[in-house]
Amino acid sequence: MTSSTEPRTAAGGLVRVYPATAPNGTGLVWAHGGGFAAGDLDMPEADAVSRALAAAGTTVVSVDYRLAPPPAEWAAGMGVAPRGGDVFPAASDDVLAAWTWTLAHAATLGIDPARLALGGASAGANLVTGAVLRMPGAGVAAPALLVLAYPTLLAVQPEPDAALRRALDADPDADRFGPDVVRGMYENYLGGPVDDAPLAAVPGLATAADLAGFPSILMINGDVDELRVSGEVFAASLAAAGRPVEVVVEPGTTHGHLNRPDEPAFARSLSRITHALTSLQTRRTP
Repeated sequence: MTSSTEPRTAAGGLVRVYPATAPNGTGLVWAHGGGFAAGDLDMPEADAVSRALAAAGTTVVSVDYRLAPPPAEWAAGMGVAPRGGDVFPAASDDVLAAWTWTLAHAATLGIDPARLALGGASAGANLVTGAVLRMPGAGVAAPALLVLAYPTLLAVQPEPDAALRRALDADPDADRFGPDVVRGMYENYLGGPVDDAPLAAVPGLATAADLAGFPSILMINGDVDELRVSGEVFAASLAAAGRPVEVVVEPGTTHGHLNRPDEPAFARSLSRITHALTSLQTRRTP
């Protein structure tokens, strides 16, 4: 393993590796969010998260996956010129390729493959979940743990319950992910309608049978966040499949709190993730 702890680009530019300051054998392949059409490796949800986990002993491989083209209204809102992009399965392919690369280079990276996790935030959480669903067919080993931060997993979400609806109504700035917005985000990602979308693109539709053998999951949902509904649906399917799943609602948060590293919730969530990673069992020699 390289002695430097400075982040470096690898896998032909597909990933940025954050070597652990004091490696404990754990690793995490991590995908940022951004509605499938935005975000980069320098946003806090990618860079600050990776640096914090590396400082806690985990080597992080952050994925620079291909983005879908932003809708014109998104580009206008972000003050950027419209650009092209790549629709599904480009980003999913990139996450799967980054995972495969990390597995192949685990020894060089100082990672025990039995303690290698996969995770992501928001749309990145969708990508990593979809990648796990693809792994059996690709003949690729699954992660020891899947970390999902405020995931979006359904293109068509059920209505939030009354308590969440009241909280959203009381905080209009947090009420950003209604049904039309979410469907539009997925249609943009898919390059077409959501009807008959592949399961890897809408993993919240997975049944208990689809989830047999799924890895353990840590899911950290936003508090006042309509996307939390899709996470709860998926967690219920995991429970029905008998898979280990821990679901936490981070108190006082809206969507995307890992992009706000100065807020207390960032540190709380990173502590939860660090604990889950360090709790992974070391490989036993037969």
